[in-house]
Amino acid sequence: MAERNETMGTTYEKDMVGDGVCSLQKVIPPQKREGNHAVKYVLIGISACFLFVMLVLPLAVVVINALKEGWAVYKENLLDEYTVKAFQLTMLATVVAVAVNTVFGIFASYLLSKFYFRGRQVLAALIDLPFSVSPVIAGLIFILTFGNIGWMGEFLKSHHIKIVFAVPGVILATVFVTLPFVFRELFPVMNAQGKEEEEAAALMGAGGFTIFRRITFPHIKWALLYGMILCTARALGEFGAVSVISGHLRGKTNTLPLHVEILYNEFHTTAAFAVSSILVILAVGILVLRNLVEWKRK
Repeated sequence: MAERNETMGTTYEKDMVGDGVCSLQKVIPPQKREGNHAVKYVLIGISACFLFVMLVLPLAVVVINALKEGWAVYKENLLDEYTVKAFQLTMLATVVAVAVNTVFGIFASYLLSKFYFRGRQVLAALIDLPFSVSPVIAGLIFILTFGNIGWMGEFLKSHHIKIVFAVPGVILATVFVTLPFVFRELFPVMNAQGKEEEEAAALMGAGGFTIFRRITFPHIKWALLYGMILCTARALGEFGAVSVISGHLRGKTNTLPLHVEILYNEFHTTAAFAVSSILVILAVGILVLRNLVEWKRK
């Protein structure tokens, strides 16, 4: 049963609920607004033009220049010895960086979201440091730390450990620049989740791993996957820090971005665009995967 009452153009509805409780609901009629369609279409046009010039056109140029001498030349450039080695090193550095930062991100986000201690904010700020430090500066820091003239140079040299201008240096630089990505995706989710469910499970006798597997992980699984995807994308395209610490040793410490630079500087433009197309394909695949994860999260 409902009674309607109109006051100054506003309609109120009084509903009688079966348990005798009355609720007063304000019924607001939908408003029809005449928007400025010209402004909307102008903004859409500007956005479309910007995306075309900054994204679609460069990708199309890469593909066109990579294939302009034919499929046979394109395949030959992709199967070049140095290209294959650069691809293998890029994949190795990416896999190690994602694995290390995934483990670190889970531990760090769990620590900072479930426990409160002095210096907590300082630790969170330090984890974000790679966002604010230039990758070139990061590479220089590693050289001054692990190089022959660095703080640990004598120790590493005496133990026959080579980091700078070697594969470990490339991996170390990649891990550093991708450090915050997984943590930054997990920390807000864990912080919003709180710790009441984990504490209740602990009081009921559940172990630490069981609590994480049955309670914590289901809440963070999509954020974790999203952070790993972002970490992968950043690791694949890393140039600055790796360029400084690698030494540009062809076939040894060159990743795909460095190999593209060398080919372009040597005026092998077709080969440079062919190798660039590998990164384009990987980037598009990662973009599709990221959108799927975002859709799943919603």
